Amino acid sequence: MTAAAAVVLVAFGATAVVACDGGGDDTSGPTFSERPSPPITESFSGAPPSALASSASEAVESARASASTAAASASAREASRKASIGAEIERSRRVAEEELQDVQGRGNALAEVAVTGKTRTGTGGVTTAIVNITNKTQDTASYAVQVDFVDAAGTVVETQFVGEEDLAPGERRQPLVISRQPPEPVLTARLTKAQRY
Repeated sequence: MTAAAAVVLVAFGATAVVACDGGGDDTSGPTFSERPSPPITESFSGAPPSALASSASEAVESARASASTAAASASAREASRKASIGAEIERSRRVAEEELQDVQGRGNALAEVAVTGKTRTGTGGVTTAIVNITNKTQDTASYAVQVDFVDAAGTVVETQFVGEEDLAPGERRQPLVISRQPPEPVLTARLTKAQRY
C-alpha cells in the first residue's frame, strides 16, 4: 500500500511541475505580435510608374487615331458610293434622252410604263415622280422614259429623262424622277414618252 501510494504521489508531482513550468527558456514555439507593423511608405510616390502611364496614354491615343481613321474611311466610302450612284443615274438619263430623240409619237411602251406622284411631305416639298416600268414582253428589254413637269395651266415647266436597262421578262423597276424646280408653284408629273428598245 505504501509503495503504491508513493508511485501515485511521484506521478502527481511530475504533472504539477510540468503544468507550473513558466521558465520561458523554450523559444522553439512561434511568437506573435499583438499589433502588425505599419507599411513602409517612404518609397511610394502615390502615382503609377511613368512607363506604365506613358503606355496607357499611348494606347488611348492609338485607339482614338484608329477610330478617327475608321470614321474617315467610312465617310470616304459613303461619298464614293453616292458619287458612283449619281454618275450611273446621269449616264442612264443621257442614254434615255438619246434613245427618245428620234421616237415619233409617244413611243412603243406606254402600256408598260406608268407615272405616279410621291407625297411632297417626304421630299421636302419638291415634286417627285415614281416611274413604274414593267417588262411585259417575253424578251429582255431596256426602257427610255420622258417625264414632263407641268403647272396648273398645263404648261411644261421642266422635262426629265429616266431609263432602265436589261429588264428580264416580267421584271419591274421604279426609278424616281425629281424636279429641279422650287416647291411653289406646285407642278404635276406627266408621262410624255416611253420607248422599249
